[in-house]
Amino acid sequence: MQNNIVLVRGGGDLASGVALRLHRAGIKTIVTELPQPLTVRRAVSFSSAIYEENITIEGVTGRFVQPDDIPVTFIQNEIPVLIDPDASILLDSRFTFCVLVDGRMLKQSPTPLPRPVPLHIGLGPGFRAGENCHAVVETRRSHTLGRVHWNGSTQPDSGQPEGDSRRVLRAPIDGTLTAFANIGDHIHEGQVIAEIQVDSNIRTQVHSPIKGVLRGLLHDGLSVTSGMKIGDVDPRDDVSACYLVSDKALTVGGAVLEAILSKPEIRKRLWD
Repeated sequence: MQNNIVLVRGGGDLASGVALRLHRAGIKTIVTELPQPLTVRRAVSFSSAIYEENITIEGVTGRFVQPDDIPVTFIQNEIPVLIDPDASILLDSRFTFCVLVDGRMLKQSPTPLPRPVPLHIGLGPGFRAGENCHAVVETRRSHTLGRVHWNGSTQPDSGQPEGDSRRVLRAPIDGTLTAFANIGDHIHEGQVIAEIQVDSNIRTQVHSPIKGVLRGLLHDGLSVTSGMKIGDVDPRDDVSACYLVSDKALTVGGAVLEAILSKPEIRKRLWD
């Protein structure tokens, strides 16, 4: 039996920053994801293992596995990544979980877990400590970023991207995405980043409104809906930033560690 595991729901860039910090602290961590993750910052997201079999982020490897492979993955000092949108791994008697971190960023109240956990931590809007989780971490950039709330909720979702809103690329129509650029590419204003195809006769190009580096783009071939975020152009034009976990993700990861370690009954179990 594998004991005292932390389950991180979601393998996007924010949740991956959490998983990275937990792993580096010596805590056994599992990441669960959708069958087709809709991750924009794929170069720093463990969800990419679903498509690529494995991904290494700042020296830590996440590997797409089945539940039977989890023990071996831990022995290899890697993070197991599972397709498990409903967190059904909680019902597997071979594993015991002391903490669950919900980093899916759904921005709405989550459905109940299939089994309760000793410590349930939510990230960002949609969670309310004392009601649908034990603690919630602030994810919005401000002087409260990374604060742990044991009562109440975080700031509400602003509905707007942080920073220059032009950096966010959105799908103009429903359809299938075809990428014409790669993460890390230097992009000029007006460059075609991707194409959304409805059928053989209808397709629309997505142009970059600004100059910069392509920091994120959805996986090629995914179905998208009109208005969905599909990419991110960083006007700072720093390629290295595409492959580094963000300061925000690391801050949130540190807050999760604070929440976990502030509970003596959890803390004493983690490294048994």
